[in-house]
Amino acid sequence: MKSTRKGLRDDDLFKDTYGRLKCADCEKVLKTTTDPDELFDLRTCPECGTQYKDLR
Repeated sequence: MKSTRKGLRDDDLFKDTYGRLKCADCEKVLKTTTDPDELFDLRTCPECGTQYKDLR
């Protein structure tokens, strides 16, 4: 599981005009899941299921 920063650098993710993170393969907006016990949020592509960590 990559971080969102690494995904942006590797061109696996991109930001749209509104600043939302999108999957480069599916071009779908990533969904965010927040777990209060973790130090990061989990971002998931609804189309392909790829997950990325996003530090808070």
